[in-house]
Amino acid sequence: MQLFGLLNLNKPAGITSRRLVDMIQRLDRSVKVGHAGTLDPLATGVVVVGVGHATRLVEYLQEMPKQYEAVFLLGRSSTTEDIEGAITELPDAVPPAREALEEAARSLSGEIEQRPPAFSALKVGGRRAYDLARAGETPDLRARMVRVDELTITHYEYPELRVTVKCSGGTYIRSLGRDLAELVGSAGVMSALARTAVGDFKLSDSLDPEILTRYNLAEHLLDPRLAVRGIMEELTLSAEDQRRVAHGLSITLPEVQPDRVAALDDTTRLVAVLERRPDGTFKAAKNFT
Repeated sequence: MQLFGLLNLNKPAGITSRRLVDMIQRLDRSVKVGHAGTLDPLATGVVVVGVGHATRLVEYLQEMPKQYEAVFLLGRSSTTEDIEGAITELPDAVPPAREALEEAARSLSGEIEQRPPAFSALKVGGRRAYDLARAGETPDLRARMVRVDELTITHYEYPELRVTVKCSGGTYIRSLGRDLAELVGSAGVMSALARTAVGDFKLSDSLDPEILTRYNLAEHLLDPRLAVRGIMEELTLSAEDQRRVAHGLSITLPEVQPDRVAALDDTTRLVAVLERRPDGTFKAAKNFT
């Protein structure tokens, strides 16, 4: 039976998200493996991995909100915005008051513009920004809109600042710390980061990747429906509509309002992601039949 499902993994510090994917890939080289949402080597926590055809669901996982716990050191800056870069301490740095930090945190909540870090995986002219930065170039990274639902200071004892963050996908936490520090006339570098949730995928439910083997991989796979839950409406198809979808044909769903739906069979198995066509009919954008 072909593998088709998700893994909620707890990435250890010191490895890239790509390395984590490679660890799973080596367990069964016959299937594709891909991850949703990069974590830097410094960071730990939830990385959701798609196995088999579930790699085609990664884009929906990336839409899910994220939660983090982060630690910043104030009064210093870094080329990478974290402790892995060259650090420069501010001369005569003045410790900010907690009240000022709280006010700055409130101003960084909601829809905000964020300038991504130079050392990031974003592409500029076909090249990764971090490759340009390592070559001594300054990548042209424009500010983009992100959403910060919650930025809470949980502990502050200068220079250490601890926060929890709930935010949209695509938010850079080290850049959030950079901006928070700048708003109070200081600078900050991230010293630790843990992703505690991606949507309903919680750190408390995550797996240590070291326990996985080629023999137990299948039993640890989660239902691929979890990749679209909360992202789109679910609909059980009739046998005839399933047949048409399986053959790449469009179907009519007169009572469906959204422009995309997760299509299930009568056993609740995910069989397709359907998208509305200009003529109002629906056709499979992702077909798993």
